[in-house]
Amino acid sequence: QVQLVESGGGLVQAGGSLRLSCAASRNIFRFDAMGWYRQAPGKQRELVAVISSDGKINVADSVKGRFTISRDNGKNTVYLQMNSLKPEDTGVYYCNARKIVNVEGARVDHWGEGTLVTVSS
Repeated sequence: QVQLVESGGGLVQAGGSLRLSCAASRNIFRFDAMGWYRQAPGKQRELVAVISSDGKINVADSVKGRFTISRDNGKNTVYLQMNSLKPEDTGVYYCNARKIVNVEGARVDHWGEGTLVTVSS
């Protein structure tokens, strides 16, 4: 098991920036991928950005060029730098730690409680 604690959310005006942090209770290099997901009111949770254990990054098209994911294995922390925020970026942002458990690709996901980001127009 691992506990994931997100921080850094808040209220910001459109065009502003926020930096989210996800602190893990154990070594994040144990996980195949660390990621950020978000859920807007009335919508399904969606991928924002993910970084694999070997450093490969995947970013949603909707945030490409504005959001940057990074990891600090020494601090067991994953970051999401969000710039040029838009009202449609509003939602609860969740940290995810994923472990692939067999060759068929079955996985175990761990989630944080989430942090609310509100972008005003």
